[in-house]
Amino acid sequence: MNLNYKRIILVTGGAGFVGSCMADKMMENPENFVVIMDNLLTGSKKRLPSKDLKNWQFVNADANNYTDISAVMLNNSFDYVFHYAAVVGVQRTLDNPIMVLNDIQGFKYLLDLCKNTGVKRVFYSSSSEVYGEPFEHPQNELTTPLNSRLPYAVVKNVGESFLKSYEKEYGLDYTVFRFFNTYGPKQSTDFVMSKFIKNALANEDITIYGDGSQTRTFCYVDDNIEACANAAYGDKHINDVVNIGSDNEIQIIDLAKMIITLTGSKSQIKYLPPLMEGDMSRRKPDVTKMRALLGRDLTPMEDGIKKILDNPSLII
Repeated sequence: MNLNYKRIILVTGGAGFVGSCMADKMMENPENFVVIMDNLLTGSKKRLPSKDLKNWQFVNADANNYTDISAVMLNNSFDYVFHYAAVVGVQRTLDNPIMVLNDIQGFKYLLDLCKNTGVKRVFYSSSSEVYGEPFEHPQNELTTPLNSRLPYAVVKNVGESFLKSYEKEYGLDYTVFRFFNTYGPKQSTDFVMSKFIKNALANEDITIYGDGSQTRTFCYVDDNIEACANAAYGDKHINDVVNIGSDNEIQIIDLAKMIITLTGSKSQIKYLPPLMEGDMSRRKPDVTKMRALLGRDLTPMEDGIKKILDNPSLII
């Protein structure tokens, strides 16, 4: 199938925010054919590419269902797999821990099929959550101990271990991308940046858990996608782990104030009790590897926010 293309690529979770952007990036190369797979639990058909483009197809399928994933894998000869399917969102993952844990079995199905069908390399969307409440700042891929506690973080950590084991036993190459907060057009309002922007544009209250002193870094989606694509096309960081994020640290209260200023909003900041779990006090990655992949400066946060404000209708 699709024999006229140089590379056949699968993107699971390809109707999600980052997954859809990666699918778009891979489709820019006319030598690629991209199969976008998503069960639309948190994904949306609004993120799918234009129907005018011919080098893609969408499959509504569940990456955790063996019948679904095997049908997709066995009907195509994939060269590369970007596994971005996952249950996402802090509150959703806390409320549905068993659903989160099901991602482990689904990933094992996928890896078994990858090794048996000649997939050359698997790109895995892990998460900064594997660091838990970090023991050191910034978080480095090699030196920072993993402190995974919540189900979502544990699942991502187990996924990384599966990849290392399959490479050792079967020679299946991989690259792990540990995503820190990524934002941009097409992001759902389940996440802090897009939620704050949506509320500010509507002049609604912006709610913050705790006193807002917790810090995060925010990576504009184009930086994320370009770095990951460069790793793929450049055969870089094979059987390695790469932090994908920004090292520009900001307190959540200051983020809210910045968005209110940039939007000219009348929103008020309201404070809620701190979350009982899942809200780490500080998060900042070592992005030395990512900077080398980009070969340029990261997008300043104000510039990234302004790009969203140029087309707020893309917020999903």
